[in-house]
Amino acid sequence: MTPLRLIFMGTPEFAVPTLETLHSWPGCDVVAVITAPDKPAGRGRQLAESAVKQAAVAHGIPVLQPTNLKSPEFQQELRSYAADLQVVVAFRMLPEAVWNMPRLGSINIHASLLPQYRGAAPINWALIHGEKETGVTSFFLQHEIDTGNLIFQDVVPIADEDDFGALYEKLKAAGAQLALRTVQAIADGTAPSIPQAMGQELRSAPKIQKETGRLDVQQPAAALVNLVRGLSPIPTAFTQLPDGRTLKIFRAKALTEAAEALGTWTTDGRTFLRLHTGQGQLELLDVQLEGKKRMPVVEFLRGFNSAVLNAPAV
Repeated sequence: MTPLRLIFMGTPEFAVPTLETLHSWPGCDVVAVITAPDKPAGRGRQLAESAVKQAAVAHGIPVLQPTNLKSPEFQQELRSYAADLQVVVAFRMLPEAVWNMPRLGSINIHASLLPQYRGAAPINWALIHGEKETGVTSFFLQHEIDTGNLIFQDVVPIADEDDFGALYEKLKAAGAQLALRTVQAIADGTAPSIPQAMGQELRSAPKIQKETGRLDVQQPAAALVNLVRGLSPIPTAFTQLPDGRTLKIFRAKALTEAAEALGTWTTDGRTFLRLHTGQGQLELLDVQLEGKKRMPVVEFLRGFNSAVLNAPAV
């Protein structure tokens, strides 16, 4: 059988295992990779290549980095590769002229069990909402984002200790295997195409904003633990200390003991730091004070004047 001519679209490190897996399968030929333009990064503001570009270059795969996906010049170049199928992982919204170009269409690998958590940040929001399982979904692209017909889904359990970083790694690996299974089914003509269920209550996954991470002390401590998990290690949950400095929180646990006045702090100055919430206490375990490095709370307290905690948190 002639290998499928495949174009891969993606940008972050999350997409790299999928590219690597498809590139290594003899049933397809990754003829080009589409990724974001290089952009300044770091203190020196040197141009940095996306993780997907670096992987593509390492394998000698041609790379296209359009600034405008609607550009006739880009679409003409894309068409010249005569792809049978396009695979999209953590890229951006495609115009119809692009996703409808290959004879077999375009598929996307999404890090949730669609139709739940459509949007840019499904991993974060599954954790923030305290889900016990999530997964990866392959589907055919169509007009509305994340609404196309489903192909396959794989469930991934969420462990109590999982944060965004840990779940990201699990779903990154699961997505690569799902993509391979999906492309294999498309190649041999056995891929299903199932409309997404309508009428159920859906949770969305909008892009994470900075204010998403601000602790609302009126919430129960257990909900705040989920917020911390969903934003750790980046972009992190945070609060303001009474003196106005920002404290980032990477790990925390909920204590069921009755809270004292809402938003107040309790510490022995040596071993624990707790914030009183709308229900229970939030015990901080790993933190980072602005201008400092991340550290366990025991280490943080050694050099911290706990007298500043005598006023309510901001």
